[in-house]
Amino acid sequence: MEQQEIMTRRQTENYIESLSAYGSVLGLENMKRLCAYLEIPLERLPIIHIAGTNGKGSTLAFVSTILKEAGYRVGRYLSPTVMEYRERIQIGGRMIPWNALCRYMTRAKQVCERIISEGYEHPTPFEIETALSFLYFWENNCDFIVLETGLGGSLDATNVIPTPIVSVLSSISMDHMAFLGDTLEKIADQKCGIIKEGRPVVSQMQSEDVLKVIRKVCVQKNAALTFVESEEIKKIKYGINKQRFSYKEYQKCEIGLAGAYQIENAALSLEVIKLLRNLGYDIPEKAVYAGLRNTEWRGRFEVISKRPLFIADGAHNEAAAVKLADSIRFYFTNKKIIYIMGVLKDKEYEKIIQHTYRYAEQIITIKTPGNPRAMDAYELAKEVSRYHPKVTMADSIEEAVEMAYLLSDNDSVIVAFGSLSYLGELIRIVRGRNEGRRKA
Repeated sequence: MEQQEIMTRRQTENYIESLSAYGSVLGLENMKRLCAYLEIPLERLPIIHIAGTNGKGSTLAFVSTILKEAGYRVGRYLSPTVMEYRERIQIGGRMIPWNALCRYMTRAKQVCERIISEGYEHPTPFEIETALSFLYFWENNCDFIVLETGLGGSLDATNVIPTPIVSVLSSISMDHMAFLGDTLEKIADQKCGIIKEGRPVVSQMQSEDVLKVIRKVCVQKNAALTFVESEEIKKIKYGINKQRFSYKEYQKCEIGLAGAYQIENAALSLEVIKLLRNLGYDIPEKAVYAGLRNTEWRGRFEVISKRPLFIADGAHNEAAAVKLADSIRFYFTNKKIIYIMGVLKDKEYEKIIQHTYRYAEQIITIKTPGNPRAMDAYELAKEVSRYHPKVTMADSIEEAVEMAYLLSDNDSVIVAFGSLSYLGELIRIVRGRNEGRRKA
């Protein structure tokens, strides 16, 4: 195939934007073809594969940071991103450089043109990004590739990999019912699609319905199964800036991620690391403790400003809303709380409202910009008003932030949550506002 001239950054950005026309398709045939044409040796990729409804991103962050602290070259692939597109492909915690992204996107574009010329369907954006990340990690000699599924498991593009080192299951609950099924068992069955023949599995403790599915699939696949033993999580000290706990032989662990639920995600990552050590990988104890302590994860109960305390959280489904409500109740009893909410109309927005409304004094709704699935701010405000008397809509994220500050004093708490897709812009606005005030 004749080599194309490498696209510029502007051309690459335009090309990425144009890919949205190809939507989202579940299935692995296109992905297999794309990887074959890009000559990606899928069977040789050192993959740690994570699926689940909530917590998979945090688990990815814990595991990859611990492995980095142990001296390994670690690629990580995640979605969706909070601050910018390049976040989804990282080595050693550093985003793929623009010159590399341009080079790899040019190769992907050339292969996509060949695929179309041969009469096949154009790969989807997620398929292209996933294949591109595999190629980037392989050609940059990553010792581990830690990745999370985009949607489900069985038919997710990431599931093209045949032999992961380990498959990991974070908390599984109802989500994406239109694609994955309308019962917890059907959803769990889809998530369990990442379990491969003879490869070990580590899982968060799950509900009984989900447990039955996981155990059944592991027996069918002859896959050794390890669960997090929740009763072994002890000596917990919660906090906004840091939290401590002990789990089995790991005593006095410290994490910088806030949110009561993050301790369980950290315990899941410890079980993954324990399994890797049992497989012969050299991961010193000091790397484990340092990795937990140094893990960062954007937009998950993240403190983005103080006085007033400003929290950003991507609680976009019912299970995440329950965990957010638990954390608000736990950390902020007797505090004045203002919400900023922005959700997608195909999500469980009514259940998100039901679980969270009672803790807020005032609720501000916004429409997530640039997303065709975004729920209109006025429509969301109408839904919220069925449960809460003090709700108002904002015409933009900037206006919502200013309104929240006007309603607050230094002891208040502002919590922005819902779709991750608007939190990056919100974080930039809040930090820019604070920077401006400091300079003034």
